[in-house]
Amino acid sequence: MEMPLLDVRDLTVEFATRRGTVQAVKRVNLSIGKGETLGVVGESGSGKSVTSYAVMRILDRAGRIAEGAVSFSGIALRELPEREMQDLRGREISMIFQNPRAALNPIRSVGRQIADVLLQHGQATRANARAKAIEALTQVRIARPEERYDAYPFELSGGMCQRVVIALALACRPRLLIADEPTTGLDVTTQKVVMELVTELTRERGMSTLLITHDLGLAAAYCDRVAVMEKGVVVEQAEAAAIFRAPAHPYTRRLMRATPRPGAGLRDLLPQEAPRPADPPPDPRQGEALLEVAGLVKEYSRGGGLLGRLAGRAAPAPFRAVDGLSFTVRRGESLGLVGESGCGKSTTSMMVMRLLDPTAGSIRLKGQEISGIPARGFASSPLRSRIQMVFQDPTDSLNPRLTAARAIADPILRMGTARGAALRARVEELAGLVGLPRPLLDRFPHQLSGGQKARVGIARAIALDPELVILDEPTAALDVSVQAVVLNLLQDLKLRLGMSYLFVSHDLHVVRLLCDRVIVMRQGRVVEEGPVEQVLEAPRADYTRELLAAIPHPPV
Repeated sequence: MEMPLLDVRDLTVEFATRRGTVQAVKRVNLSIGKGETLGVVGESGSGKSVTSYAVMRILDRAGRIAEGAVSFSGIALRELPEREMQDLRGREISMIFQNPRAALNPIRSVGRQIADVLLQHGQATRANARAKAIEALTQVRIARPEERYDAYPFELSGGMCQRVVIALALACRPRLLIADEPTTGLDVTTQKVVMELVTELTRERGMSTLLITHDLGLAAAYCDRVAVMEKGVVVEQAEAAAIFRAPAHPYTRRLMRATPRPGAGLRDLLPQEAPRPADPPPDPRQGEALLEVAGLVKEYSRGGGLLGRLAGRAAPAPFRAVDGLSFTVRRGESLGLVGESGCGKSTTSMMVMRLLDPTAGSIRLKGQEISGIPARGFASSPLRSRIQMVFQDPTDSLNPRLTAARAIADPILRMGTARGAALRARVEELAGLVGLPRPLLDRFPHQLSGGQKARVGIARAIALDPELVILDEPTAALDVSVQAVVLNLLQDLKLRLGMSYLFVSHDLHVVRLLCDRVIVMRQGRVVEEGPVEQVLEAPRADYTRELLAAIPHPPV
């Protein structure tokens, strides 16, 4: 048999903590052949990323490889001197990190960062580094690469930053690419473009790929073999088709059950042993118009810059992020806003939430015009309690210095509706509503799991009994099993408390599960709208069909 390009044998990784030594990875065995793509799937904390960091020898100071062997093309990486390992990283083994903005230097242009890698590994000279970096940007399908060379990460979209990270990883034409959640947070069409780009470039160059993901659909679509990890252990490993056709391990079956798919309901995603609460009777006020948006416009100026003004050039026309949007949300209804990144979904939600002032248009809440209230002034308005928001990233949206209890209490304290014992009782009541155990209320965000932080964010959003809750990708960063629980929680709260949802998402499977109606947006305009079953089952617009075709999902 041909020797594998990467061979991991009995790998065990330990971390020193205040409570003693923790084994994050336990006797893991993996191998990747030349030109092969191996998917490693599992939930957060399963050891996927730690395994890849051990291969790259970039564990933090508290971590160490306790035992096992890692060989690359016959070279024992554990015994390799650090200087030689530094040369190997980027040139022979390269990595796409999960968060592209965090992986890029914020104060250096993206082109120069690629040039730095080329110069570091002797793949370019100072005379041709710029040209080679522009070529690398061109290969990842970045438009106007000569201009983008001088752009900084904050000037690029998330999808564009992800392409830059791919260009960095592939600049030196490595033989092994490690892609750690390379599409997290990307919309379905951008995800498809990124994955097909990686697949095409690696196939052209005969590269091998280690794809780390919690998206089973992604693994099914792009991997030759799949290894499933749970709590640091590989519990199942086989050809991708075999695993998804007949998963052998209960954990794999549980992951597949929790993955949203056509024909499945919200309750179907939960483990079979999970309780199924009865739906409460409908609110008699259901169906009344709660939010009415008409002709909503948001423009951003595109200044011509100092040199342009000095030269007497006219400033470019303003950019319209939202262009004449109109819709209604009725009491007790869930309305989905879907579309690619940059289509205007989040801008719309921020204007409705009154965190952003519209350029034109009307926003009426229960018949009262609120678009004229400045965003800064709306924070102190009594109407603020009527609209609340659950943000996309449960970690970034929580103050790291506040306990869970204090975070939930924050809107109550700001509106002055309770103090002392009454406040504590209300916080405990809210924690009970979202299923957050009382002992966790005194913990800080870094002491909570992703699902627990999501529950804190939801409890904070419903603390003032809002009538409309804006959900901005509330499950995008969660594992599928946690996502299933959170989605069912949101549905139960909506029915129990009589709330309405404006659900912003790029995950059409999730929209299908949670929403009654859906609006498809593109370039700030409505492409298609209607009942969720009609739009997603029999779309009229070509763009909607493109979005649906881009969704990867495991075989059912």
